Amino acid sequence: MWTGTLLYSVQARLFPQTAPLLKTLDYAGICVQAREIGGDYYDFLDLGRKRLGLLIGDISGKGIAAALLMANLQANLRSQCAMASDHPERFLRSVNQLFYENTADSAYATLFFGEYDDQDGRFRYMNCGHISGLLLRGLTIEWLGSTGTVLGLFKEWDCSLEERTLLPGDTLVLYTDGVTESFNDTGEEFGEQRLIEALLRHPELPSKPLVEAIVEEVRRFSRREQHDDITVMVARRGPN
Repeated sequence: MWTGTLLYSVQARLFPQTAPLLKTLDYAGICVQAREIGGDYYDFLDLGRKRLGLLIGDISGKGIAAALLMANLQANLRSQCAMASDHPERFLRSVNQLFYENTADSAYATLFFGEYDDQDGRFRYMNCGHISGLLLRGLTIEWLGSTGTVLGLFKEWDCSLEERTLLPGDTLVLYTDGVTESFNDTGEEFGEQRLIEALLRHPELPSKPLVEAIVEEVRRFSRREQHDDITVMVARRGPN
């Protein structure tokens, strides 16, 4: 029991302890682990020049093995993030190489990396085999789908870069499959549509209470034992 508590405490420090202050973006993330430790990951990185890195990922496997892989991935991302703003493709190629060289052959991670520019609202992203991000603009939804494959499985790896502009009032939502694949007593999954409906019910809610509201809706829907980590990140551009 002590070992599990210690590991939980150590892993909790791997999640962001501070969030860089931005003028135009209100953002927050949350991870509710199914066990004392898990394999979901999210982070906020200060990339300099008023740019913010937003990352969310899901590690293959469960328990201690997934937690160790998550720590490895986090260390790789943070050690290489100096090049993220100017060379995002090279940044993730370097991360993939390190992850590939230092993990087992079957280990991999999905990852969504986004970079937000606080000066002009520009948002560049790379989706490495992760669930599509959701970009909400009023009642319109855009799916930010995969632009490359997962990290860690292939030595030769590449991922393309996409770009959008977040307009005032736009909301970006990133999450792991523990949200949509949570199921109730009849085996029905929470699903993407319920997630979208939950977001549309709270158009003015700030990001922190919004991620908490989403987690609460998932828990009310799936009252049985939680089988997977639930991780959600919301970033909303302000009106000005």
